[in-house]
Amino acid sequence: MANYLMIVESPAKAKTIKKYLGKNYHVSASMGHIRDLPKSKLGVDVDQDFEPNYITIYGKGDLLSKLKKEAKAADKVFLATDSDREGEAISWHLATALNLDEEKKGYRVTFNEITKTAVQNAIKNPREIDQSLVDAQQARRVLDRVVGYKISPLLWKKVRKGLSAGRVQSVATRLICDREDEIEAFVPQEYWELAAKLSNGKTRGTFEAKFHGKTSKMTVRSQAEMDAILAELQSASFVVETLKTGEKKKYAQPPFITSTLQQEASRKLGFNAKRTMDAAQQLYEGVSVEGRGQVGLITYMRTDSLRISQEALASARDYIAAHYGMNNLPSKPNVYRSKKSAQDAHEAIRPSDVTITPEMLKATATIKPDQYKLYKLIWERFVASQMVPAVYEVQTADIRAGQYLFKASGSKVVFAGYSAVYAEKKEDDEDLAKKLLPEMSVGQTLVLENLAPSQHFTQPPARYNEATFIRTLEELGIGRPSTYAPIVTTILNRGYVIRREKMLAPTELGRLVNNMMCEYFPDIVDVDFTAKMEDELDEVENGTLEWKSVLRKFYGPFADTLSKAESEIEKIKIEDEVTDVICEKCGRNMVVKIGKFGKFLACPGFPSCRNSKPIAVPAAGTCPLCGKALLVKKTRKNKKYFGCEDNPKCGFMTWDEPMNEACPTCGKTLLKKLSGKPRKIVCSNESCDYERPLKSTKKKEENE
Repeated sequence: MANYLMIVESPAKAKTIKKYLGKNYHVSASMGHIRDLPKSKLGVDVDQDFEPNYITIYGKGDLLSKLKKEAKAADKVFLATDSDREGEAISWHLATALNLDEEKKGYRVTFNEITKTAVQNAIKNPREIDQSLVDAQQARRVLDRVVGYKISPLLWKKVRKGLSAGRVQSVATRLICDREDEIEAFVPQEYWELAAKLSNGKTRGTFEAKFHGKTSKMTVRSQAEMDAILAELQSASFVVETLKTGEKKKYAQPPFITSTLQQEASRKLGFNAKRTMDAAQQLYEGVSVEGRGQVGLITYMRTDSLRISQEALASARDYIAAHYGMNNLPSKPNVYRSKKSAQDAHEAIRPSDVTITPEMLKATATIKPDQYKLYKLIWERFVASQMVPAVYEVQTADIRAGQYLFKASGSKVVFAGYSAVYAEKKEDDEDLAKKLLPEMSVGQTLVLENLAPSQHFTQPPARYNEATFIRTLEELGIGRPSTYAPIVTTILNRGYVIRREKMLAPTELGRLVNNMMCEYFPDIVDVDFTAKMEDELDEVENGTLEWKSVLRKFYGPFADTLSKAESEIEKIKIEDEVTDVICEKCGRNMVVKIGKFGKFLACPGFPSCRNSKPIAVPAAGTCPLCGKALLVKKTRKNKKYFGCEDNPKCGFMTWDEPMNEACPTCGKTLLKKLSGKPRKIVCSNESCDYERPLKSTKKKEENE
């Protein structure tokens, strides 16, 4: 009997795939990459035509030994990692490490969704490893390594230890710094608006008409101008000059690609990019569904293509006809065009099986809240994308008052169409609630109830939030679907950018490093240069450009720039922020430092005094064991918890959120217990039995 081995990246993916294969198949997980460039050195031989030096990743030795034994015992080995550049590179490294090329029994298989049909079809149609995809990944990896490992030591030497620069992170930081410069340079301009509240004199209720001008749109710049207009309007009659009624159609948006999914999840769910991609990865790899076992719920989530398979289109149309009626089904499938630069290897992001509705999933699956919310978003967007447009009756009225013109509009939904399933924007929901204008006719004199002038000032450009930043990266051609979320995570982790009320703002350190990069490494932080580099990587992937030629072309000018920067940049002194926290070991005022995991407090007496500790977060409560401050901390998997500042000596920690309130029974800190039902407030002192219900409020999603 044959013995087959399939290797995927993760245990969850392995579990889902295993149920679709027979007893002859064993499915193992590589846990991502098994080989990479070494962390301790450059790992690229620049003098030998940029030859990379790959090593087994630290801690993966035992796993690799296990995979070697399994591969040796197997008659065939199927490499089923993701079908993008990174996945292709993982398969290539596996084939090399397991000697599959030499033994001639390694087979590359890919699928866009983890379903029985897709997996079995992939096994029937194996292919060779796509070396162009691998080379594109190698080119990106080596480029990023060379830039990072050459510039970062310069930053350590000239600015501060622990800093880093990157090929893409540096231009991303520049975009945020440039936006901050625009905001600071912005000079507000005054303007006024005027609304007239009118009625037809017959029916109850009023409607609003907005001041337009005389013949063309007029901007009122001061109170004096507005006062003059108001004076003229005191004796004016408001007469209907034109009245138009028509029909307007609103068409559904296409199904999601990576960038639009991240943007919409941010706007509608409050998810940051990493949170979105984590949940999407889990949905793709599979969750447990009652009666079906482990099921992959969505197609591959790193894509910029709007293509949908014919099978998926047919399934969606059948579902719409059965559940929403033939009047909601267009005569032909809606087809959406991808942008020219899109890679067509994957479909758009859609449900693997449209008949698995969000409601069904909630009732029958072991699914986390983030997974459910994101699946619902993806499912609704996909179904709506194949429905007919929404139809509105719209009215517009021009109302003449002396020499001035006012404009009013009204609308009413005639047919909901796709919007019965999915409304893309908040405005769409508001449109559904709008009313038509009251009955009136051309030449009719309206009753003026009041005039309401209002002063305004032009606003500076807004800071980016993650959604608008990712949209900007996409529009500028910086990064690709697989890199958008890591770009944001990297610049936050480096301390170059922080979140301020969910918006991205540069830190003082970020601006300082950006200024230096702009002066001495203009190409690295140039948007067009970076976008062109992305295009060249796409050419490598398409097989039209040799990967090392990209490196050769880049490295010569880069090496010259690096040498010039080494000699010209003077040592930059950054003064540490002094705090009022006293070092308990030597009595000095502690200062704020920035490390790999963010800011922390350190004694300025280093190295004679090596005392350091996390920065206490105000209002996190006090430890019930020792009375010291509770700090917000995170696990290695980025899950938030609260721990005593005296840990590990004290040892107290809790997943529940401390409150700024003492227990009325024992005086210890109260905790919000958000897990389980009903949610409640309890005492942090385990020997105290005080508790009370937590009043129901709409819990905001954390944007971690």
